Amino acid sequence: MKPTDLHKIADTPLAVAENDAQRAHARNRVYIGAVNVSASTVTAIGLDRQVPNVKLSSCLDVSHWQPVVADTREPVDLPTGRLTKYLIATTLEEWPEGWRVVRDEPQGKKC
Repeated sequence: MKPTDLHKIADTPLAVAENDAQRAHARNRVYIGAVNVSASTVTAIGLDRQVPNVKLSSCLDVSHWQPVVADTREPVDLPTGRLTKYLIATTLEEWPEGWRVVRDEPQGKKC
């Protein structure tokens, strides 16, 4: 799959990410570094439903993802108590085109 095909499997989360990126850009901010997803566990399976779905719980690690000022690359100060590794609940649905991520919800809990 090409990166430009992401909208085919994760349309809703991609729209949220694009909106967040536009807000950051409007404030002259960009993000550098990487985000890591690990420890994914299936928490629910609904394959017998009209729209089959699966729910996952994963650890999202944003500790190496740093907002910086776009033109100078100076780091932006972040709150000291913010979570950098937290649980995220993901819902996938099986559509005619294949499985799609339809929801990613941060849980506000450390992992």
